[in-house]
Amino acid sequence: MLLLLLLLSNDLNVLLFLFSTFRHREKHAEFVSLCKSLHVSDLVCDRAWTLWESVRESMDKVPGSQQRLWGACLFVIITDMDTGSFTVTQVLKAVSLNLKQFLALVRQLDVNLDTISMKVNSALTRLEKKYDVMLALYQRFEKTCKNIFVLTSDGRERETMRTCWTMFLLAKGRALQMEDDLVISFQLLLCTLELFIKRCSSDQLQSLYQSAISKVLSPPTRTSRRNQSKAKSRPSEPEVDAQLLETLCKDNECNFEEVKNVYQTSFLAFLDSTDLSRSIDFPQVNDVNQQYEELYLKSRDIDGRLFFDGDETVLPPKFEISKVERTPKKNQPEEDGPMIPPQTPIRAAMTSIRMLRGDLPSNGDQPSTTLTTYFKNCTVDPTQDVQKRLETLGQVFSQKFGEAVGPHCVVYGRQRFALGVRLYYKVMEAMLKSEEKRLSVQNFSKLLNDFTFHTSLLACSLEVVMATYEESSFKNGGSDQTGTNLCFPWILNVLNLSAFDFYKVIESFIKAEPTLSKDIIKHLETCENLIMERIAWRTGSPLFELLKQEHASAAAEPVETPASFSQPLQHSHTAADLYLTPTRPASRVLPPDSPATPPQQPTASQSTSQAPCQAPRQPKSNSLSLFYKKLYRLAYTRLKTLCSYLLSSHPELEPIIWTLFQYTLQHEYELMRDRHLDQLMMSAMYAICKVKSVDLRFKSIVSAYKNMTNTNQETFKNVLIIEGHYDSIIVFYNQVFMQKLKTNILQHASIRPPPLSPIPQIPRSPYKLPNSPLRVPGSNNIYISPLRSSRMSPGIMTPRSRMLVSIGESFGLGNRFQKINQMVNSERSHKRTMDQSAAIKPLKKLRFDVDGQDEADGSKPGGDSTLIQKLTEMSSTWSRMHEQKMKEEPETRDEPQ
Repeated sequence: MLLLLLLLSNDLNVLLFLFSTFRHREKHAEFVSLCKSLHVSDLVCDRAWTLWESVRESMDKVPGSQQRLWGACLFVIITDMDTGSFTVTQVLKAVSLNLKQFLALVRQLDVNLDTISMKVNSALTRLEKKYDVMLALYQRFEKTCKNIFVLTSDGRERETMRTCWTMFLLAKGRALQMEDDLVISFQLLLCTLELFIKRCSSDQLQSLYQSAISKVLSPPTRTSRRNQSKAKSRPSEPEVDAQLLETLCKDNECNFEEVKNVYQTSFLAFLDSTDLSRSIDFPQVNDVNQQYEELYLKSRDIDGRLFFDGDETVLPPKFEISKVERTPKKNQPEEDGPMIPPQTPIRAAMTSIRMLRGDLPSNGDQPSTTLTTYFKNCTVDPTQDVQKRLETLGQVFSQKFGEAVGPHCVVYGRQRFALGVRLYYKVMEAMLKSEEKRLSVQNFSKLLNDFTFHTSLLACSLEVVMATYEESSFKNGGSDQTGTNLCFPWILNVLNLSAFDFYKVIESFIKAEPTLSKDIIKHLETCENLIMERIAWRTGSPLFELLKQEHASAAAEPVETPASFSQPLQHSHTAADLYLTPTRPASRVLPPDSPATPPQQPTASQSTSQAPCQAPRQPKSNSLSLFYKKLYRLAYTRLKTLCSYLLSSHPELEPIIWTLFQYTLQHEYELMRDRHLDQLMMSAMYAICKVKSVDLRFKSIVSAYKNMTNTNQETFKNVLIIEGHYDSIIVFYNQVFMQKLKTNILQHASIRPPPLSPIPQIPRSPYKLPNSPLRVPGSNNIYISPLRSSRMSPGIMTPRSRMLVSIGESFGLGNRFQKINQMVNSERSHKRTMDQSAAIKPLKKLRFDVDGQDEADGSKPGGDSTLIQKLTEMSSTWSRMHEQKMKEEPETRDEPQ
């Protein structure tokens, strides 16, 4: 009766309160209280509670209170509904978690295929990337400020630093759309520091920056100019103090010209858009705070000001701190050489940029004299076409770069493109020199007039530049929906280049540019893997046309015969070979109009004499054959990893699953169209386990798959079923995979199963070139690193806590031989202890030694340990190299292709 009377009343607030209380009567009171504190709607509250009920039984082992799980559920629903009720920081404070812990907790909610959507996963990835960048920036900011400002008893410098940091956050948020760009953000930070330094009194600054301030900033000059033009919106102080900015750049190992460009474009534009530039004094703390507060609330993101306060919501876990700083131990007393500086993310990026610029030719964006000679030696001189192409693509690239990064950033795109052009010319010249040596020809007219070759080489050069500048990364398993718009395959879309054509240049590019860092080589290898996994299989790819041609002839052999699986992945194909000869020639005759086409020996499948009545077999495609060689090895490597997680007790199933998997890729390649390699892998595993009566469910497969490297939940959540319709991996298996391969699957349950496919030999990656220290497998103390360039000092190449051995040069002090003996004995003793104590646990990540033998399962060859074998091989190699060095014949020093 009371409820009825209240409902009949005219008090709207009472009605809303009663309705809300009645609606949420089944929910926990503390959950409802949390929802009210975060100002979420009743609909969000309902959906979050429903999500909580669906996952709570599976989340009982999660440490902490259930209130934290409620916060995670609210975040998921808010993100899915795109409802702006609270910021990330607000929910972190409400449930007393820092960001890293919260991200891990939200991801733990994904206990089945449907809990977290791709939208939520993308938001998590973006948040994590933005946090990592902001943390790295703040750590560098704090360190740099110690070198700039003098500590005072009243703590005035802290207030200056706080205002400077907040103003930087405001500038970054307004100037950059892509806020996880580490390099441009850091350059913007230096611009902000420059503004604050030149507005400080000299007694607030350290001596280095006192002397760096230009004389032009003296008060009389400023006052005089200001009095002459009172109508100006900004004070007439210089736009940038070049001497001061140069000092900042030198102190932070940053390129001055790049930072100056950022100042003159993005930073001055930011100042003009605010009232912060209308005074020669410090910006008012309240004004800067208010403007940033509006930006932060609008973004519903992380409150970056909390880094300055050391707030627990943005403090990284202890293991994250050590990971970020990565400061090496001090040199041992007996060791020579300089101390290696701490490799923070910003220092690593600045070092990579400096090395990239230092390795490029000094002739700017023009071809060298040698390359120009190659152009002129062509039957058709490609010079004009090359220049026109670069001009056109340069405009497209710069414009698209600016659209992705932010307003006023087109100029940065031009800078990246100019560096890419210099690298493009350098690598092209190296490739042509190698081809000239291999083929003894100088006329490369057909290759140098091939549009696809040039575009692919340019795309690879630009990808290297962007990866060096930390603008192209593979967060979230290489998904297209990563935290930045510039991630691969962005460059392919900009240059309108197919992924299959791009893959042809990657290996030759790496071999032609020996100064590429380990990280860049790994980046390009990941690009190639993404191409083989999914990008090359998109509708419209030339890959399908090549496969169609290969399968058109009834007499044609498979793209890659299983008999070759046991052979090492060795080939003589260069980029020139792959672009100029899409099909393998049937004879060694070189076409007269194709001097750059390499002569080839007839393959086993191309008999020199055929029966008169037998139709000649169609030649195979070099590019397609090599693609499948690598595809099979990648596919088996990933399958072996997944089997190690799930089927260690059923090792006999792995070759059977591989047989079905390989058959699918060879005969049912249309199943790969607009799909992912791993979708076929998981389906093949489930199918074989099903017919072999092994209880393995897709939920278990997916859970193990998420622990593999370079994976993305989109792979199992968003699978193409029919055109335009996507669903989970389970639906794909039932409606597509099983229907297509049902007969073949059932054969494996019969008494006469199909013959097993040979296991591919998994070599050491062709891209892990020894330009950085390689740890000898089985050893924690011994590294091998050839001296590839005179500019690489031993202090950079090898950890200073290790012992450096330079083969072919003076070994140094005699006591180092004794140290090596002690290390070897220690390793052998340690290995015996390990062998006797417990079995080695399976690794989550495959690890290969330099001979390509798989050690992931803890197996070891008979006889001596792997370490002893490697040391023996080192000794043998050392002796051979010494003998070769003593010989003077030039041909003994030439390395065969």
